[in-house]
Amino acid sequence: MIKLFFRDQFPLILINVIQLAVIVTVLWLSDFREVSLIFYILFLGIFFLTGYLVYRYITLRKFYQVLTSPIARLEEVFDTFDAAPLSAALSNLLKAQHRLYIEEIAVANSKKNEHMTFINQWVHQMKTPLSVIELIIQDYDDEQIHSIREETDKLEKGLEMVLYAARLEVFAQDFHVKPVPLKQAVEQVIRDNKRLFIKNRVYPELNLSEVTVESDGKWLAFVINQIMTNAVKYSAGKSDKIYISEARTKAGVQLLIEDEGVGIPKSDIKRVFDPFFTGENGRVYRESTGMGLSLVRDICDKLGHTVEIESTHGKGTLLKLIFDK
Repeated sequence: MIKLFFRDQFPLILINVIQLAVIVTVLWLSDFREVSLIFYILFLGIFFLTGYLVYRYITLRKFYQVLTSPIARLEEVFDTFDAAPLSAALSNLLKAQHRLYIEEIAVANSKKNEHMTFINQWVHQMKTPLSVIELIIQDYDDEQIHSIREETDKLEKGLEMVLYAARLEVFAQDFHVKPVPLKQAVEQVIRDNKRLFIKNRVYPELNLSEVTVESDGKWLAFVINQIMTNAVKYSAGKSDKIYISEARTKAGVQLLIEDEGVGIPKSDIKRVFDPFFTGENGRVYRESTGMGLSLVRDICDKLGHTVEIESTHGKGTLLKLIFDK
């Protein structure tokens, strides 16, 4: 604070020093040789300058303190400043900026809520024609119908991802933590993805006990679904198994989902949870959006779970979902 004060007052101090130097020089060149009087003039100049600087520092102390202290809360703009005109002007400016900021935040939140409402309504509207299509084709069984089912499955999963991504913005209003039977949750996800397993000729090998974890069943099912879908997609044509098991440590229960698929290149492993990152595998598998694992990480963070990934390119991937005690 003091350093800022002196940096701010440096031009005034410099001008006064130059002024005193000029006065002394003029007196000396005018054959005025009274040294004691010259020192008295210098003393008076320095005295009045010092007095002004002390007065200025006292009256503007709060002003400089605000300028040099980090802001801890927005409401600091309403704190009482010094009565000096400069301090009052800064206070009024900050209050005006605070009001403008609050107004813009309110407008942004209103637009975001409208957007989320639209997304939710749109997703539910799109699910209706998908359900109708499923009903129309359920009694048919030929190659073209299988292709239609595959595409409707992709649409349904895409709509589900959009819906969960939108709901993530209001996560606190849409989750309820309670004991969830882990095996039942995994088995339900497997049943929901039955056609995906059959189409890709990849099948789950389950080895889970009747353990329960503290989580939200709906969000947990979405997380497991995303992980399992990736495991199947990147195993197709290379391996016919994915392994789902558990491990227990002092920290808690771990759900392990392992595949023997294409794996992830070492250069990509640190970025697989970044939004929209598809990496080297994304160039091969064009359907990759780069959003699945990003949502998995965000949801796990909000649920208090930990997600870790290990992979060897060309050999497979192990993803750990860790439920803390």
